[in-house]
Amino acid sequence: MRRIPLFSLLSAALLAAHGAAAVEGPSAAERAVFVRETAKEFSLDAAAIEATLAKAQYQQSIIDAMNRPAEAKPWKAYRPIFMTPQRISDGRKFLAEHRDALARVEADTGVPAEMIVAIIGVETSYGRITGSYKVLDALYTLAFHYPKRAPFFRSELANVFALAQEEKLDLPALKGSYAGAMGYGQFMPSSYRNYAKDGDGDGQRDLFGNLSDVFASVANYFVAHGWTRDEPVALRAARSEGAAEFKPENLEAKFSLLELAQKGYRPRVAVGHSIPATLLTLDGAQGTEHWITFKNFYVISRYNRSPLYSLAVYQLSQALDDGKAASAAP
Repeated sequence: MRRIPLFSLLSAALLAAHGAAAVEGPSAAERAVFVRETAKEFSLDAAAIEATLAKAQYQQSIIDAMNRPAEAKPWKAYRPIFMTPQRISDGRKFLAEHRDALARVEADTGVPAEMIVAIIGVETSYGRITGSYKVLDALYTLAFHYPKRAPFFRSELANVFALAQEEKLDLPALKGSYAGAMGYGQFMPSSYRNYAKDGDGDGQRDLFGNLSDVFASVANYFVAHGWTRDEPVALRAARSEGAAEFKPENLEAKFSLLELAQKGYRPRVAVGHSIPATLLTLDGAQGTEHWITFKNFYVISRYNRSPLYSLAVYQLSQALDDGKAASAAP
């Protein structure tokens, strides 16, 4: 048998020790604080929380996935992920199949049917891919092993205990994304609790299998974040020759169209009235793309903070309607 050098053995031992340390669970004191605060905030049984939490398992693949988000790609690489012939075709079929239910939600909320379907299409390919991770594992892993967003995920972990009681869900059996998002629209636990709607009046809010609830909930999320009926989302912009580069600090629509025009950026299609806007510049497949975006674009970004996500949802929504498809082209 080949002799392994002592240095290699020591290195392997150190690596193993480092790996073991990296996946240690929260300390007893840290765990106790979480259980106590969750029980108090949501009037839950502490012993039941502790018993369920004991079933959670650390998953390294979740940390790996968090460290390589698709939104880190440039627009020219991100767009093709979602704007595919198959996704557009499947979306049109889904839209046609559920046209009546979607039309009722659109009439009630002002959120277009195509936008609701586009969210579901981008999030879960119309319900086909809703996630294979245990939600408990995902939130536990991120709450206690992902320091840069630990407060957010600890809050979501606490919320999922409350959600499970309120909606009578079997928490250890729940499946979702690597971030703990669930159902057709991939709602995080706090969003599920705050924005989910009972769309068919059966007394339950089921975002896993009841499409009436799903449609009403996605629309309600948009309305709650300021969606404005019949207002534009985004328009391609033309940059005047010699215009200075302009990169707003965020997606808030806080400039007038006149201000943007004075900076050298105008929508290629007239809006028809004054409306707050901002500028988005992306690295497209055919070069730099300039977009003038409005408050409704910012609302989409409340679902996912990446402007790439918002633009992909918008373009997919346009492509689902043959009459609007041209405006979705880059």
